[in-house]
Amino acid sequence: MNKLYFFAAFLITSFSFAQSVRFDGLIQDEQKNPLEMANIMAVNNGTKAMDSYGITNDKGKFQLTLKPNTAYTIKVSYLGMKSKEMAVSTKAENMTQNIVLDGDGIELEGVEIVREMPVSIKGDTIVYNADSFKSGTEKKLEDVLKKLPGVEVNADGEIEVEGKKVSKLMVEGKDFFDGDTKLGVKNIPADAIDKVQVLRNYNEISQLKGLENDQDNVAMNIKLKEGKKNFWFGDVTAGIGVAELDSRYIINPKLFYYSPKYSINLITNFNNIGELPLTAQDYFKFTGGFKNLMKKGGSSFNVSSNDLGISLLRNNRAKEIETKFGATNFAYSINKAWNISGFGILSTSKTELETKSQTTILDSGDQQKSNENTSQKNNLGLFKLSSIYKPNDKFQFDYDILTKLTKQEEYSDLFREQIVQNVATSEDIFTTKKQDPTSINQNLNLYYTQNAKNIFAFEMQHLYQDENPFYNANLQTLPFALSGYDVTQSRNDYNQDRFVKTNKLDAKLDYYYMVTPKSNFNVTLGNTYSYQNFNSHIFQMLDNGGRNDLNNPENNNDVDYRFNDAFVGFHYKILTGKFTLTSGVSLHTYQMTNGQEGTDYSQSFSKILPDFFALYQIKKSETLTYNFSLTNDFTDINQLAAGYVLSDYSSLFHGNRFLENATSQVHTLRYFKYNMFNFENIFANATYTKKVDAIKTKADFDGINQSSVPYNSNLADETFSGMGAYGRSFLKNYKASVNASLNWSKFNNIQNDDLRTTESFVQSYTVKASTNYKNLPNIEFGYNLLINKYSGSTFYTDKPFAKLDYYFLDSFSFVSEYEFYHYYNGDKTVDNEYDFLSASLIYQKKNSKWEYKVSATNLLNTKYLNDDSFSQFSTRVSQYTVQPRYIIFSMKYNL
Repeated sequence: MNKLYFFAAFLITSFSFAQSVRFDGLIQDEQKNPLEMANIMAVNNGTKAMDSYGITNDKGKFQLTLKPNTAYTIKVSYLGMKSKEMAVSTKAENMTQNIVLDGDGIELEGVEIVREMPVSIKGDTIVYNADSFKSGTEKKLEDVLKKLPGVEVNADGEIEVEGKKVSKLMVEGKDFFDGDTKLGVKNIPADAIDKVQVLRNYNEISQLKGLENDQDNVAMNIKLKEGKKNFWFGDVTAGIGVAELDSRYIINPKLFYYSPKYSINLITNFNNIGELPLTAQDYFKFTGGFKNLMKKGGSSFNVSSNDLGISLLRNNRAKEIETKFGATNFAYSINKAWNISGFGILSTSKTELETKSQTTILDSGDQQKSNENTSQKNNLGLFKLSSIYKPNDKFQFDYDILTKLTKQEEYSDLFREQIVQNVATSEDIFTTKKQDPTSINQNLNLYYTQNAKNIFAFEMQHLYQDENPFYNANLQTLPFALSGYDVTQSRNDYNQDRFVKTNKLDAKLDYYYMVTPKSNFNVTLGNTYSYQNFNSHIFQMLDNGGRNDLNNPENNNDVDYRFNDAFVGFHYKILTGKFTLTSGVSLHTYQMTNGQEGTDYSQSFSKILPDFFALYQIKKSETLTYNFSLTNDFTDINQLAAGYVLSDYSSLFHGNRFLENATSQVHTLRYFKYNMFNFENIFANATYTKKVDAIKTKADFDGINQSSVPYNSNLADETFSGMGAYGRSFLKNYKASVNASLNWSKFNNIQNDDLRTTESFVQSYTVKASTNYKNLPNIEFGYNLLINKYSGSTFYTDKPFAKLDYYFLDSFSFVSEYEFYHYYNGDKTVDNEYDFLSASLIYQKKNSKWEYKVSATNLLNTKYLNDDSFSQFSTRVSQYTVQPRYIIFSMKYNL
């Protein structure tokens, strides 16, 4: 199959070269200086279509691919200069011609032509004309973005531009579910998109733009076609289908309305075909656009989640998934000064999981093999309200509130086989996990510009979090002999209640003084205060239905923890020549007190933490960036609670109230180059982190049963991650890329009283190529190699993949995707092959509002997938059941 795809690509490429001539040259100003990023296009005089376009490189060079023996009008534009038109008639030979632009042009003329270009650049904004890249098979924003040069969409629906993650997605300048791009990527109709604007060096606060380092901030704005503004648009999809044993359904209405004054978006999805608009993993990482206020403060105090390890699906590959989803997003301009916006998301899903796994303890080689059937129910709610009041350019007041409501239940039936010192035993284990945490995050910001030299920013954020996980494990063996436990029962029924409350307040005041137009001095006053309470209790259910409360102090927790960090920071930023430099230092005073077991334990100390940033602007679109920071890392209450906590049926944990902090030094180097001449995109980054005096874990194993406690160490953990990518477009219809990523980690821990060093080394390499024709079949093909090397084990995944899409007869769209997996370990004791094939055929008459679709998923009826993971004490290999083959017939009505 791979040979067939390569042969097809070769034939298409050969045909294109045989039927074209090259027209190239230089675009210069009147002084013969090269004009970088000038726009040039060739309009066919016969068809009135644009046959080719280009953007000059740093030497002013352009290159167009034209048809032989054809008359063209060449249009050239450059912002701030007079646009130019010229007639060119091609023959069979290549042509070279230099073009000179007049400097006294009218800017409006340049803007008018720029809008017609497939790609143009104005300052920090890249504008893509969506129709120039569509072939006719695109249905959602995701399909369009994947065809744009320099833009990628990963498996989680996250958009990456020039190697940077897009942090904000907007439509017509209005937030679209702020804090997440997946809902927009998967739902905005492709036929509504006019322009895609990439906003580099993005800062939401206009007064702060340029004062701080925004080089890694990227936002995206979608401009709608004129016919979609001030009118409701969207679609309603309904479908039915069959699987091997049961029926399938999908109901998916989507409605959108945009006007200058307000916007409303409504997305719903009810299905049992495994289509997850928002997974539980997406929910928990959904930030709502809230920033990390203390990012430049030098301290890291992160409130960890007391989740129970409920499985978080990243995709639809489970045994069975049924979803009910509804979301709405709105924005309203009360007046010119005041805008409000917000969203609400509700999701209910029922999931069935079937997993086979093998866990190996690194030190002893003892193993656990298990077959597990799990039933989950997730109810998730997200609500956000935002207000921006900006009466003038000097003052802005923002307020946001984000609420997360969750109710989760998970029931598992597990058959476990233990192999301990070559002796095998087996048993059935039943577990129950329940939790319904709540969190409320509020943000209040004030920005005031006194004059051109003095700018003030006050930012405050409050987090309230209430968690109450309940855990139950019912098993035959006795993993832990806890004080007061009744060992005479026929089975062991462990239960644990946990209640954790958190109040955390961050506040900082920034003052910026503009020393010169290219330099500023920044003073920061900040404070982080956190108060947490941790309460837990372990009890046993007896055979007769009675309850045995394990009231001994070691089986219970009642802990209060107060953390305070007051600091002052000083930073100086200067632009000199091609360099942007920011150096700074912050002075911190820390106070920590935890109260438990009837006593308080307090710590206090001060520390100076430096940081440094340097950017070398090699060319307009070529940069080299270096970042250094020294950070104090603090644990929260979960590591300090000295009483026992059940992590799961084979893992018991208790904290250490005397824990101190670790110090991390982080070095990051990043290179980036983007050439609009041929859409060449090169980026690479490397990050090295060394954590000194890290808080480590002492673990004791009895077979596979683990008891662990954290401790203060004088050891260092190290991590190194790197990523590099090269991509470019060829002619007008070809796109290719290669990328590599790696992550190396080294950890030190104590396992069964022996100091152990464990390492992991994860590598991923991908190469792919694609075509983008309007009247021919388009293919994408590639290969990915994943290598997971852990202490003592190495796992490989070979994954060739291909995609075919074809729009034909002005009515039909055919799309098919194929992935092949070869999963194996170093000694081939694990060696599996499986593949996935999906296909869809869509019929929609031109200008018709009705669309008819037949789609098939998992056509090869693959049963299982493989996965592996690594902890600092064990490795785990798993195989889980996926949804069967099913065929869906659906109808869609476009508003």
